[in-house]
Amino acid sequence: MGELLAALVRAVGADYVLTAPEDMAPFLTDWRGRYHGDALAVVKPLTTAQVAEVVSICSRAGIAIVPQGGNTGLCGGATPLPGGRAVVLGLSRLDRIRALDTDNDTLCVDAGCTLAAVQHAAAAADRLFPLALASEGSCLIGGNLSTNAGGVQVLRYGNARELVLGLEVVLPDGRVWNGLRGLRKDNTGYDLKQLFIGAEGTLGVITAAVLKLFPAIRSRATAWVAVPDPQSAVRLLGLLRSHCGDRVSAFEIIGRSALELVLEHIPAARNPLPRMAPWAVLVELSDAAADAALEAKLLEVLSLGGEQGLVEDAAIAASIVQAQALWTLRESISEAQRIEGLSIKHDVAVPVSRIPEFLERAGAALHRVWPEVRIVAFGHIGDGNLHFNLSKPDAADNAAFIERTPEANRIVHDLVTGLGGSISAEHGLGQLKRDEILRYKSAVEMDMMRTIKQAFDPRGLMNPGKLLQLERQDTGAAVG
Repeated sequence: MGELLAALVRAVGADYVLTAPEDMAPFLTDWRGRYHGDALAVVKPLTTAQVAEVVSICSRAGIAIVPQGGNTGLCGGATPLPGGRAVVLGLSRLDRIRALDTDNDTLCVDAGCTLAAVQHAAAAADRLFPLALASEGSCLIGGNLSTNAGGVQVLRYGNARELVLGLEVVLPDGRVWNGLRGLRKDNTGYDLKQLFIGAEGTLGVITAAVLKLFPAIRSRATAWVAVPDPQSAVRLLGLLRSHCGDRVSAFEIIGRSALELVLEHIPAARNPLPRMAPWAVLVELSDAAADAALEAKLLEVLSLGGEQGLVEDAAIAASIVQAQALWTLRESISEAQRIEGLSIKHDVAVPVSRIPEFLERAGAALHRVWPEVRIVAFGHIGDGNLHFNLSKPDAADNAAFIERTPEANRIVHDLVTGLGGSISAEHGLGQLKRDEILRYKSAVEMDMMRTIKQAFDPRGLMNPGKLLQLERQDTGAAVG
């Protein structure tokens, strides 16, 4: 232990090897407070070379490594296991903007840059980096890529996987793969970067990335729209896309329970409409051109939606401040739920066309078992991703309900899979769904994933206990 710590201090400096319990504590608990782990040390390198040296030291010593970005994940993917002999690798000091190429529309950044810093660097060059999350001020781009983050603009721009052209990765043995190529066409074999995007740090440590940039947005129109039901929301989405094309950049659904929690727990929150609707959608159109008629176009389509019975009421933002207030309502839902207390959370995806069926059937099935269950449903209906969270209003009842999480998961996840969906749309598997996924992925898929893991990390030292388990062939004991 002493030799390991001494080597780590030589690699990054004494100030960046944390061993005191009070110093390590923030790194050993996830954002939700659900997972708590142990570590030998928290190490905070400054450069890729230092990351490689730390990984090499740990590899030689047989010590597990838990990469951690902004620690904003929701599935325990960046939290070490309890009782584990691991080193947490904090990447927040890798925060350089390495290169900007406006002719190629690319930005090369260190993995420790916050998402907001990446957005600002793009904006300073009159460009857009479209990945947008509620935690963008604290989440790090390396973590966004390691979990294949989604967010509110996937509808138009795709998720993190589609926004990356190249990666730099430190492999489990300490070697550095430099794949920082800003190419949109490269047919020279396997697309290796895609192995690391969404791998949750189980195959290597992302240390830098080449990201796609897009033209800056010069006009926006934003509206909060009351709809009678999810089916109307889906039809309204189709109506908007048929009239506005790719200018539909976001389309979020918010159930009444979600808005009620925000209004209760977020002091500045106000309902944009005079009455509480059962469902609302937050719509945003955007254009790289300065289009003064964009707001009028949105109003025209919403009026058409009203004639077809799809829209009950709407509030169109008349200023940037009003638009930000609408987005604050949507982005405050997770925080409001955290204040309210624990809930059984689901991050699921189904085909957009089947969202109404999922909501109806899941609600009915859950209410048959728990008549008083509170369903907080919201999310990215434009790309088929719903956050579907369950709780009881009374704290004592809720504690008993949380203990029945596996039963609730089985109802929701079986239905999602039966509708051709996924039990994890954008949050990853982490610890939360590592074992649950075994019920829903085929044996062939799991074997392929384990084969990849075995090839890159045969000793299971990279973020053990996350995403999947390797089994020792000799004893059957889980190693990573």
